[in-house]
Amino acid sequence: MGFSKRTSYIDISGIRRMFEFSKGEDTINLGLGEPDFSIPPESKEAVRQALDADFTHYTPGKGIIELREGIAAKLKRNGIFADPEEIIVTSGASEALEIVLLALVDSGDEVIIPDPGFVSYAPLTRIAGGVPVSFVVTEENSFEFDPAAIEEKITDRTKAIILNSPGNPTGALTRKKDVKEIAGLADDHGIFVISDEVYDEIIYMGEHYSIGRYTDLAITVNAFSKTYAMTGLRLGYLHAREDAVEEILKIHQYVQASTCSLSQAAAVAALKSGDGFTKEMVRTLAKRRDLIVGLLSEIEGVRCLKPGGAFYVFPNVSELGRSAELAMSILKNTGVIVTPGTAFGKKGEGYIRLSYATSEENIVEGVGRIAKYLNIYMGQR
Repeated sequence: MGFSKRTSYIDISGIRRMFEFSKGEDTINLGLGEPDFSIPPESKEAVRQALDADFTHYTPGKGIIELREGIAAKLKRNGIFADPEEIIVTSGASEALEIVLLALVDSGDEVIIPDPGFVSYAPLTRIAGGVPVSFVVTEENSFEFDPAAIEEKITDRTKAIILNSPGNPTGALTRKKDVKEIAGLADDHGIFVISDEVYDEIIYMGEHYSIGRYTDLAITVNAFSKTYAMTGLRLGYLHAREDAVEEILKIHQYVQASTCSLSQAAAVAALKSGDGFTKEMVRTLAKRRDLIVGLLSEIEGVRCLKPGGAFYVFPNVSELGRSAELAMSILKNTGVIVTPGTAFGKKGEGYIRLSYATSEENIVEGVGRIAKYLNIYMGQR
């Protein structure tokens, strides 16, 4: 008995792999991109009320209309004028990315993705039968997306470009002029742009620009996981023009049928509660960002840019060794989980990712352990 070939094209993500090796009670997790905040109190109450009202059955395939109307209003604030019928509510942004790629990609089609970039882009492309084609995101360019680097990768097999701003693992924002130029590339070549915007409200410097402002070939993917700390409720969404949505919906109805009713109720309440929750979270995260960048910058052999968004730092550790070996060595000797840069692509070599979506105490203790170990490590080289 054998398994499908597609499982041989993918592997467990480098993020999850690090967790498999962490067994100590004294472990500090600076590897996981999960906000350590409770969900908004309005969302908790909405779930309780939904349970009392027996709102526990199937919902419409695209999601309940009240939520899609709320999402449309949110997209309008991003400069995207969306009809609620052009929105599909999904089980997290992960499902949204999967069903979009399954709807767009045939065997051998190419999808242009950033390197380093989010761990799911290449595997999901392969699962859909496509070929991930990487363009390089460089530290010298502050990890911003370069339209020229993307254009170099476009061929007659290109079906889509994946854009991610603010970016994971780097926290970099793509500038307005570059977003507009990428939109122009999409229009010129008839290529869809899948815009992963799950960190669009977690910004400290600069501004987020949705590519859906500039082209109707944009497919916007977002979620409530990061903005409202609802990672476990698995609630995301996508927006695209009507013809694309109807094709994507065919995949969604077989993959998922409908998204969890209670999660949708929580999301409606979150949107109605205003932006106070997210603003306070961002203020807290900004302090943590400054703290972790300062601590890392004091370590010999570590160079760390200050990210404009999300909640990750992506320091250059190339003077200290290879990423995977260094990350494993740090875990074994300090009990601190970090993610090797190579989990995000070949060009992540020489980097590690640390998440500061955790307490200041964990950041100080975790980076302190790393610094102490690396001082010894460097002295032995």
